[in-house]
Amino acid sequence: MTAIDALALPAAAAGRLPRLDASRIRLVLLDSGGANLGSVQAAFARLGVEAPVSSDAQRIRAATHVILPGVGAAGPAMARLRANGLDRIIPALTQPLIGICVGMQLLFEHSAEGDVDCLGLLPGRVECLPESPGIRVPHMGWNRLEAVSPAAAAHPLMAGIDGQHAYFVHSYAYRGSANALATCTHGQAFTAVVARGRVMGAQCHPERSAAAGARLLANFLTL
Repeated sequence: MTAIDALALPAAAAGRLPRLDASRIRLVLLDSGGANLGSVQAAFARLGVEAPVSSDAQRIRAATHVILPGVGAAGPAMARLRANGLDRIIPALTQPLIGICVGMQLLFEHSAEGDVDCLGLLPGRVECLPESPGIRVPHMGWNRLEAVSPAAAAHPLMAGIDGQHAYFVHSYAYRGSANALATCTHGQAFTAVVARGRVMGAQCHPERSAAAGARLLANFLTL
């Protein structure tokens, strides 16, 4: 499937979006310094939900849902979180939290990208994707989300997205199985969607993933 084909997928491909009551949602994007903050805000705006960017502890704790976005490298991203004091705030949160792309990687214990300790909210280490003949790194483009089990497919975050295509740009990933909901294959399998209680992650860029990305973000807001 080409990028143009995927962008042309009808909204019904990922199912009907769940009904959201924006008046009850207080969403915050953590100020992780990623260049995708504006596009993530635009993705939520299409769902009718405001997504202010903040590093203010009081505002973050008052949120109903928290997003940890990220692009670039794990080392600078963790340095930004530490400079903002977010490395201390995030582990103490009790509301639903989802990391996007590098934001998902920061949820784990360690990243080989820069040999940096991360937030440790999920067990495991993020490693470089292996290259092989015909397999280029970074992994860039559309790939199919595949639930790891029927129970994973039934997780509320996965509603309507099992078997759908999402857009990826990354060189590192979590390749373990603990807490995995969905995988993708780029030469070898890697974890694409993960969840452990209130802590969730999506290695793809939902804001660039057309109907499947909109569904994933809307699913998160229903939790």
